[in-house]
Amino acid sequence: MKKLYKFYWDCGRQGSVGGIFISNEKTISAALGKNCYLGEVLGKHSEIYGTLDEKDLTVLTDDQDFIEKFEKYIGKSTGHNPLNYISE
Repeated sequence: MKKLYKFYWDCGRQGSVGGIFISNEKTISAALGKNCYLGEVLGKHSEIYGTLDEKDLTVLTDDQDFIEKFEKYIGKSTGHNPLNYISE
C-alpha cells in the first residue's frame, strides 16, 4: 500500500532539507539505516549527508484516493526524496 511521506532534516545554521514523496513500507524499511548523500543542496561546500532514520520521516496519509491525485497532479515527489540519494 502506498503512503505519502514527509522528509525533513534540520542542518543547523546551513538550513534545512525536506520533501514530500510517495512510497511503501517495504521500500522505507529497506532504506532506514542507510547512508543518504544529498551533496551540496544547501549551497557550495554544504555537503549534506547522514543516515536515514525513522524520525526523519512522517506519514502524512495513506488515503489511496488522495495519493492517486497527488501523483496525477504533482508527481511522485516534491522537494527532496531521500530514497533517490541512498548510497550503498
